[in-house]
Amino acid sequence: MPRSNEDEAWRAIVDNYGDRAELAPEDLPAPEPEPEPQPDPFEVPAELVPTLDEERFVPPPAPPVPQPPRDRLLAWAGLFGSPAVLLFTVVAGIHLPSLVAYALVGAFIGGFAYLVAAMPKGPHDPFDDGARL
Repeated sequence: MPRSNEDEAWRAIVDNYGDRAELAPEDLPAPEPEPEPQPDPFEVPAELVPTLDEERFVPPPAPPVPQPPRDRLLAWAGLFGSPAVLLFTVVAGIHLPSLVAYALVGAFIGGFAYLVAAMPKGPHDPFDDGARL
């Protein structure tokens, strides 16, 4: 028997689909009273909020970035610049003469080889394991 009540309820829903329900005033839910505002647990006390007239730490200006020696600068330019130029010419469809393409590949290999060869062979201090504090 409960099945027929459920079927009738579904049939009523389908028959009245899209119609706006009209409720009598006694069927409307009573408005709930608004809750009292709770204090914010994350509010910062007024004495801890900095004011604009307090002294603030102003760091000194940063020193200029040191320039690497010219030989290392050229090696880095060959290591990163050559592949960038080759990639740009391939994507743009620009045809490079073979000699220029080989020179760019040579600059890449040469820059890499120079940077590896210029690396320090060992630590400055034999007891230094590289850890920094």
